[in-house]
Amino acid sequence: MPQRALSREEITGRLASLSGWQLLDDKLHKEYRFATFVECFGFMAQVALTAESMQHHPEWFNVYNRLVVDLRTHDAGGISDLDFELARRMDALV
Repeated sequence: MPQRALSREEITGRLASLSGWQLLDDKLHKEYRFATFVECFGFMAQVALTAESMQHHPEWFNVYNRLVVDLRTHDAGGISDLDFELARRMDALV
């Protein structure tokens, strides 16, 4: 089902329901920190399976125990419901 980009007002309103996420460069943005690289990589593996099941994949960058995540629905040209759903699922995996 095609996704539509949410308005700035919709995004701002929904951000309150997410912990630690912010709007940065027109993307949902969060940085996770873990105790070790293995813990971080394990989280990434879980997220990869979730993202694949949703057919919605994050932009991310990992160095040792730090993971930087940006979410944006490129087909919609902005942030969509899918981004908020993936953010919620990621937080549930921590």
